[in-house]
Amino acid sequence: MKLSAELVALTGRLGYSFANPETLIRAVTHSSMVSAHRDDNQRLEFLGDRVLGLVMAEALLKADPSAPEGLLAPRYNALVRREACAEVARQLDLGAVLKLGRSEMKSGGRRKEALLADAMEAVIAAIYLDGGFEVARDVVLRLWGDQIKNVAVDARDAKTALQEWAQARGEVPPQYIEVARTGPDHQPVFTIEVRLASGLSEQATAGSKRHAEHAAAAALLEKVDI
Repeated sequence: MKLSAELVALTGRLGYSFANPETLIRAVTHSSMVSAHRDDNQRLEFLGDRVLGLVMAEALLKADPSAPEGLLAPRYNALVRREACAEVARQLDLGAVLKLGRSEMKSGGRRKEALLADAMEAVIAAIYLDGGFEVARDVVLRLWGDQIKNVAVDARDAKTALQEWAQARGEVPPQYIEVARTGPDHQPVFTIEVRLASGLSEQATAGSKRHAEHAAAAALLEKVDI
């Protein structure tokens, strides 16, 4: 089976040429496009998540041989989480080549963070199956290079840091409240308020609840003494 021109271009951006093109085709096929003659990328996503995790764990250990697990774990989480995978997918313009069903096409599936992240993990698995672990590791390290280089020394996300701050002072965990939702169903915008038991609060707006929660937590952290 030959790759389309768009997928050939993707292999160029990946820096890897597939011996078995069908593996890449499956990696970019969403479940909404499944038919009797086509498999989706869910199983590849499962495998790719594990390959990515191993590569990142190994890279972090090599980058900082003296770092304790307590610092390595949040750095690791920052590099393998959905946002990190989706960012690499956007850099590759992976959304443009995804095979989506009509419903996903209409709902803006090519831009959805979860869908992009899942597809990125599936592509990693496809490279691993086609070329082996060393090849997959080299591709991942190149694609994640800037993120690995720039990951914070203390990479705890804002929500975790705020919760730990509250717990250290004997307070209940922060509350996150959706105060507004605007925009169309396929591209909603959320405004989230985070509130401490002391009454301190902050709000933030983003295209996903998760992003809005983290932005609100980050804003509130600037108000408190950490």
